[in-house]
Parts: sequence; C-alpha cells; structure tokens
Amino acid sequence: MTASAIIVAAGKSVRMDDKERKQYLLLDGRPLISHTIAVFSECNMIDEIFLVVPEEDFAFCNDNILNRQNFQKKVSLVPGGAERQDSVYNGLLEIDNMDSIVVIHDGVRPFISSEQLSECIKCATDYDACIFGIPAYDTLKRVNSSGFIENTIERKNIWLAQTPQAFKYKLIRDAHENAKRAAITGTDDAMLVELLGIKVKVIRGSRCNVKITTKEDLLLSRVMVKNVYESF
Repeated sequence: MTASAIIVAAGKSVRMDDKERKQYLLLDGRPLISHTIAVFSECNMIDEIFLVVPEEDFAFCNDNILNRQNFQKKVSLVPGGAERQDSVYNGLLEIDNMDSIVVIHDGVRPFISSEQLSECIKCATDYDACIFGIPAYDTLKRVNSSGFIENTIERKNIWLAQTPQAFKYKLIRDAHENAKRAAITGTDDAMLVELLGIKVKVIRGSRCNVKITTKEDLLLSRVMVKNVYESF
C-alpha cells in the first residue's frame, strides 16, 4: 500500500513573531520545511507529495527549496487556504487516486522518521483512520479568563494529538466536506473524522515530534536537530 502525502505549510507564523514565515527559517543550514519534505521523500510507502504553501510563496519555494534539494520524489505545490482546514482540503482535491491512503502532516514538525510514516500508513490501512499522539505527562489545569485555576483535569487517558495523521482518502474527503456543510472548523483532521462517528486509532508518537511554533521551539529544535536525526 502506498500513500499520498499532504504537507501543510501555509501558516502565517503569527506566534513566531518573525518577518519570515517559520517554515522557511533555517534549521541546520536548511529551511525547516526542507527537513520535513526529505523524510517523506525517503519513505518507500509515500507515492506522491503535495506541499501546501501560500500561493505568493510558489516562486520562493521553487527557487530556494525544491530546485536546491535533491528530493527523491516530485513535490507538487498547492495554494493554501484561509485556514489550515482549507489548506488540507485544497491538497485533497489534488489527489487522483480515490483508493489511496492520505497522510497529513504539519510542515513544521521535522523530527519524524520514514519508519514512523510507514507505521501510520499501515495503521490507517487496517483501521481507516490513524494518528500519532503522546500521553499527557504534566498536570492539567482548566484556567478561567482571569488567570485563576477552575479545576484540575484528570490526565488518565488524555493524549496530545500530533501529526502525521493518516486516513483512507474517501473517509477524510467526506469528513472535510461534512465540516464545510456544517460550517465546523476542527483543530485537527482527526476531529473531523470523529464528527462522522468514526473511531480513530491512536498510536504512540514521540515527545521529540515537536511542532515548531514559537521562537522557543526553534531554539530547542536547533539543539535537538543532530541528536534526534542520529537516533533514527
């Protein structure tokens, strides 16, 4: 079973507070997004890659990423939407194989491996829908708008969702179109599938699979980069 990959990198980087979009900031001498693409390109179970970025960034991506890196697979650019959910849907519309598995991943999560991608694809083949996640390790507090604790949340059976998330194509396409009709915006793609009443399998991810969102995340990733890659 092979799969189509949608790598979402159309964010505006508001939380990074930087003039340059976070997906293009340098990590170990290369744009951050290049590291993510390389993992997908090296995975034998990935058949095609769709990189979703702002349409005005197409020239930049071609000149500074796609034409400079020796990726093993072709990477097709797809214009992003107003929200992440719209960007994923734009990627789904580009996939021709209606019987494929679709792997959706945040472009700013570079610390994954080909083996993890393959595991996610195999899981989605068996269960229709599969995501990576990690158990909540810290104590969880519900805090009100004034900054005071309302209560402590039991963390047993609470997991933090990650990407990659993999689904059978027809299922995730139906989930997105159902959300559009109902005017629902989900926090991840699995949530949209859950709204259809479909169970989503969770497999254990890694705390190293960080989403680089803030400057602190970027600093941490620059420390992690060599050690994490050497551990794969």
